[in-house]
Amino acid sequence: MKVLLINGSPNREGCTYMALSEVAATLQNKGIETELLYLGKKPVAGCIACGKCLETGHCFRDDAVQEIQRRLDEFDGLVIGSPVYYSGPTGQLISFLNRLFYATEGRMAGKVGAAVVSCRRGGASATFEQLNQYFTISNMPIVPSQYWNSVHGFTAEDVRKDREGLQTMRTLGQNMAWLLKCIEIGRRNGIDKPVYEPRQRTHFIQDKY
Repeated sequence: MKVLLINGSPNREGCTYMALSEVAATLQNKGIETELLYLGKKPVAGCIACGKCLETGHCFRDDAVQEIQRRLDEFDGLVIGSPVYYSGPTGQLISFLNRLFYATEGRMAGKVGAAVVSCRRGGASATFEQLNQYFTISNMPIVPSQYWNSVHGFTAEDVRKDREGLQTMRTLGQNMAWLLKCIEIGRRNGIDKPVYEPRQRTHFIQDKY
């Protein structure tokens, strides 16, 4: 079993990294393999609604989004981390996630998901909620913790002092490992993923009676 952790902060080893590292260490201690993806400081192109990914299964742009789309079957879980920018995730991360999920929404189903947020003071709840929307629209079980998944601090050193925040990350890692193992045991015993009805997409227009 393997979990992909995405660091959406422009700072490679800042506050968000500290939170994700705490989750990753707990997962590893529970026998779950992890991989940390750092998006970097360069801009990430947003979706241009060309629809090409619906034919190929991946975005036409040759970048990290395309790579993860092609490797998606390697991962059983996904942890998305971001600092708070004006009560929302970073622009790079949103562009990455919009393209990642649009082409692979069906393949995301059954994978477990969790969002992790770092902030100096406020905006964590709004950012946390926005990131969770990617999971709830994709048939992904969301992993809980003992509190909303946030750490507080202006620097990585500040986050190291956030005892409650780091404990929340460890609890998240424990719950994710537990849920992944439960799903795996179920699969081995013949409990398959749900088979969904064909998707109906409406525009909220009803026929007149």
